[in-house]
Amino acid sequence: MTEETLPSRARDIAENYPDVWKQYQGLGKACSNAGPLDRKTQRLAKLALAIGTGSEGAVHSHVRRALSEGLTADELRHVAILAISTLGFSTGVAALTWLDDILNQ
Repeated sequence: MTEETLPSRARDIAENYPDVWKQYQGLGKACSNAGPLDRKTQRLAKLALAIGTGSEGAVHSHVRRALSEGLTADELRHVAILAISTLGFSTGVAALTWLDDILNQ
């Protein structure tokens, strides 16, 4: 994701606090490289974590990134369905709604 395509709040931080943004990006890269998971698995895990925290904005962001990396709508929806048995029906339904906000654009 380039600075131009960042959501407005993240773009504001990147523009106003470039050192913070650079360090944040470095942390993300270090975390991605810290283990054996491939990019697809990492993206699905990050989507699941966003769902688990109940962050609509993070879900939107991870869905956009997943689609740009070639993941399918069915794969992403499966993560939301899996949330039902772990996080509850209402959380899974909310996640599906947030996914569809992006998938139906």
